[in-house]
Amino acid sequence: MIGRLRGTLLEKQPPWLVIDVGGVGYELEASMTTLLALPAPSEQVQLYTHLTVREDAHLLYGFAREKERALFRALIKVNGIGPKLALAILSGMEEELFIRCVLEDDVKALTRLPGVGKKTAERLVIEMRDRFPHWSQPGLESQDVMTSGSLSMPQDPRQDAEAALISLGYKPTEASRMLSGLEEGLSTEALIKAALTRKLAG
Repeated sequence: MIGRLRGTLLEKQPPWLVIDVGGVGYELEASMTTLLALPAPSEQVQLYTHLTVREDAHLLYGFAREKERALFRALIKVNGIGPKLALAILSGMEEELFIRCVLEDDVKALTRLPGVGKKTAERLVIEMRDRFPHWSQPGLESQDVMTSGSLSMPQDPRQDAEAALISLGYKPTEASRMLSGLEEGLSTEALIKAALTRKLAG
């Protein structure tokens, strides 16, 4: 099991990134929360990871914080929630807000997440509300494990942001609408964050 990686960030193309560790390039998929915290390529980074082994592929997922990884692992144990939907949930909502929605039975807020309908939201509440009491213990509140640095600016941030939103499960027309009217000159990561924040606010 690969539990953590430390190396040089080579590429960052939401939702994918590549980290060079001793000359080996590890390709990981990450939530937008983690991608927003990443420094520019060529900077040193350290990420918590989760490895999923399938018959046709070995898939590696990266997380800025141990608590985010813990929530990802809890999500994929829920019936009908796979890694892709789990990342979409983590991208659209901070861990603390998600936990609060579950504990308060806020199904309506959860249905604003991509790929989460009413039945899925209800299932999340039912299956996860008893899993959070121990999360306030020290150890799951670890510091951001990545170095600071400026975010890179892709050549076409808006197009990249739209592609990333579509990869999260939003329809092309919906992704375009979410980005419509947002401030010009923002990075891909900033556009994604603004679009998701707007969507979550309803």
